[in-house]
Amino acid sequence: MLKDYVFTSESVNEGHPDKVCDQISDAILDGFLAADPDSRVACEALIKTGLVVIAGEITSRGRVEFGEVAKEVIRDIGYVSPETGFSCDTCAIVTAIERQSLDISQGVTAGDGKEQGAGDQGMMFGFACDETKEYMPFAIYTAHRIGQRLAEARKSNLLPFLRPDGKCQVSVEYRDGSPVRAHTVVVSSQHTPDVPNGTLKEAIVEEVVKKVVPPEFLDKSTVYYINPTGRFVEGGPKGDCGLTGRKIIVDTYGGYGRHGGGAFSGKDPSKVDRSAAYMARYIAKNLVAAELARRCEIQVAYAIGIADPVSVAVDTFGTGCLPDERIATIVRDLFDLKPASIIATLGLKRPIYRRTASYGHFGREADGQHFTWERTDRVNDLRAAAGLGRAAGR
Repeated sequence: MLKDYVFTSESVNEGHPDKVCDQISDAILDGFLAADPDSRVACEALIKTGLVVIAGEITSRGRVEFGEVAKEVIRDIGYVSPETGFSCDTCAIVTAIERQSLDISQGVTAGDGKEQGAGDQGMMFGFACDETKEYMPFAIYTAHRIGQRLAEARKSNLLPFLRPDGKCQVSVEYRDGSPVRAHTVVVSSQHTPDVPNGTLKEAIVEEVVKKVVPPEFLDKSTVYYINPTGRFVEGGPKGDCGLTGRKIIVDTYGGYGRHGGGAFSGKDPSKVDRSAAYMARYIAKNLVAAELARRCEIQVAYAIGIADPVSVAVDTFGTGCLPDERIATIVRDLFDLKPASIIATLGLKRPIYRRTASYGHFGREADGQHFTWERTDRVNDLRAAAGLGRAAGR
C-alpha cells in the first residue's frame, strides 16, 4: 500500500445542476414519506434552461405537488432571477410518473409469511477512516466544507458577487499514510459579471478556503486555482444540463474506497442502493471508532426480492487488529442486514433526504443532528465481540 502520495477529491455546490436535480428528487421523496411512510419512490429530475423534467415510478397513498416542490428547492438554492440563468418563477415543469412495477413490488413487499426483499440486485460499499474526527477521508471532507462555506458566504452577502453554481477540488499530500498538507485547492464559482477576477480570487482564498482548511495544512507551497478559466458567469442549468444521480462519488467518499454504482437521491429506503450503503457506512464507522481498524471498507451485496445479503466482506487495508475474516464474522453476527431491519435500525422511513442531497451523505450533521448512520453506538458491542475492553469514555 502506498505511504507517500497525493490524493484528490471533488465536491460540487448545491447550485450545481446535477445537485439541483438530486435535491428536487429527494424533496419529492420527503413529501411522499411525510404523507405515507410506506411510499415507494424512484424519482429523477432533469433540468436545462427554463425547464424541469420529473420522471419515475411512485406508488403512495400520499400526494405531492411536483411543480411546487421543485420550485421551492430551486428558490432555496438561489436561482431566483433570469440574471442567474435560471429562475424558480419562470421555469416550466414537465412530469412523467407511473406506479412502481408490480413485478418489482411482488419481490419487495412483505406479506403472507414472506419477508421484505431487496429492491434490486447490486453491491454497496461503506467506508470510514481515522483521518478526521468525522471518520471521513480528509480530501472529500474538506472539499465539502469549502462548498458549504461558499454557499454561506453567498447567502449571507459576505461575498455578494457569488452565484449558486460551483465546485471545488482538494489535493492532499500524504506521508507515511497520513494527510499532512493541502497540496492544491481548486475552486470554481459562478459570479456576477462585474466583479474583478483579482477581487474574486482573493475573497475566495481568504474568506472561504482559509476559513475551512486547518491552518497547519496550508503553507507557502499550497497552490490555489480560483476560477482558472478567468470567468464563470454563465452557470447553472443554462451552462450545463443537470440530472439526478450523476455525482455518486461526490455523494460518498470522493473516490477513497470503492463504489457499487448505484445512486442515492430520489430512492425510498426499500432500494438497497441507498439503505444498504447507509448501513455499510454505519458499520464501517463503528468499527473504526471501536479501534478495530484505522481504515475500513464494508461490502454487502443483494439479489432482488431476497432478504438476506448474498455476501458480506470486510477490508481493513492491513490496519485491522484482527484478521479481516474474523471482523467480517463479527459484523454478520452483530448486524442484521435484511432490508426491513436496516430500515428499522436507522429509522429511514422519515422525510430526511433533501438534507442529504448536497455536501455528501456521510460525515456531517443535518440541522444540528447526526444522521442515524453516523452514530457510533455499537462501539462497545464490537469491542466485546473482538475480546477487547470497553472504549475509554463509553
